[in-house]
Amino acid sequence: MSSGNLNLLNFNQANIRLLHLTWFAFFLTFVVWFSHAPLKPLIMEAFNLTGAQWKALLILNVALTIPARIVVGILVDKFGPRIVYSLLLLLSGLMCIAFASAQTYEQLALFRFILGFVGAGFVIGIRLVGEWFPARQVGLAEGVYGGWGNFGSAAAAFTLPTVALMFYGGEDGWRYAIGSTGVMAILYSGFFYLRARNTPKGSTYFKPKKSGGLEVSNRKDFYFYLAMNLPMYIILAVLAWKLSPTGVGLLSATTTNIMYVVLVGLCVFQFSQIYKVNKEMLKTGEVEPHQRYKFKQVAILDWAYFVTFGSELAVVSMLPAFFLETFDGMSLAAAGMLGAAFAFMNLLARPSGGYISDKFGRRRSMSIFIIGLSIGYFALSQVTGSWPVPLAVLAVMFCSFFVQAGEGAVFAIVPLVKRRMTGQIAGMAGAYGNVGAVTFLTIYSFVDASTFFMIIGASALIVFGIVQFLEEPEGHMTEVNEDGTVAKIDLT
Repeated sequence: MSSGNLNLLNFNQANIRLLHLTWFAFFLTFVVWFSHAPLKPLIMEAFNLTGAQWKALLILNVALTIPARIVVGILVDKFGPRIVYSLLLLLSGLMCIAFASAQTYEQLALFRFILGFVGAGFVIGIRLVGEWFPARQVGLAEGVYGGWGNFGSAAAAFTLPTVALMFYGGEDGWRYAIGSTGVMAILYSGFFYLRARNTPKGSTYFKPKKSGGLEVSNRKDFYFYLAMNLPMYIILAVLAWKLSPTGVGLLSATTTNIMYVVLVGLCVFQFSQIYKVNKEMLKTGEVEPHQRYKFKQVAILDWAYFVTFGSELAVVSMLPAFFLETFDGMSLAAAGMLGAAFAFMNLLARPSGGYISDKFGRRRSMSIFIIGLSIGYFALSQVTGSWPVPLAVLAVMFCSFFVQAGEGAVFAIVPLVKRRMTGQIAGMAGAYGNVGAVTFLTIYSFVDASTFFMIIGASALIVFGIVQFLEEPEGHMTEVNEDGTVAKIDLT
């Protein structure tokens, strides 16, 4: 497979080797992150869970990723992808083994919540791949990274039910299946640390002047940035309410109130950090011309990822169960494989989205993909048990192509906004993907599957309007070297 000078089978090229090394790291994070989804019946039986308790686990699984992607984006820009990815794989592997060893529902919920931070791995690779590929190839390279990595959820759905049934007929086999994914992540963390490098030989790794938040270009963008942070805290507050006694009852009223106070405190702290980073700019009103960029570009990418990746995370969490409950007589393994059809399209769709964005324009490509995913979700809302199963699978794959191509188009642009802050920009966009996931999964806990799909389709139409304000990246961006000289980075 090749495109122009990007030959994915040419392992003599250092950047191609780095790309394969990195997408597999991301692949493992997704295997770990969604290892529980295809094993729903076995886990529910082992702990005698209610449907509401299982849906709470699904929401918990994506909740921590919201702040984690922001934090990891800051860490990546400051310390580099190599060390941060290695540590994330190691810690997530340990937490995955802890989840597989849980003895109570409270332990399941705790470790599934903590495992949400593994989803921040995506942000690390976006910065790393962006360092190794030129602008004319970065969309395709990021698409390969994201698409082949996201396929980890499909790989988990295809393989883990079979692995589980191999041990003790599945009674405790789910523990072995999930635990094995944690062991793989731990082993690969060491391999990644030994083989990865932050930049090609001779290249500069640009770092932000300050850590703690994005540097913006003017006062208007500063307040815009603050406003764009609020939805992340609002959706976490909704999650706390969902887990409170008025929801599924996982948290006590006292614990819920403590969570509200903590969220307010975190919001105030983050705003203070953003102020510190931008204090000098606020005094003068703007920054030097070579440091400027338009924050609206970041905001539009956030909302585009909200409806693309956010809907994917929500749908891959519920799709195996949807097939199992919609079509009578379907086995657990078959439902897992059919549900995996959504994520399976990542292998083709996300690289295609990046490639099309590189070749045919950023805004036009993203607009087409978002309209397509809206149509796809409206089609899924019509699926019933009377449909032939192959037709339902085709509808899923049609929808998923546009969803994942849209994700590829988003991250074809992220590395082109401001190089030294790519990790933080990717972190914010990625966090919005998880805001979308928690939003849609919370909605799913109140409505049936058909209404759930229709709501996502309608949300996509709103985002389509927002995307029309996106601007094509200019011919180059500028960064400042450590010695104070200005460097131009070609975007053609």
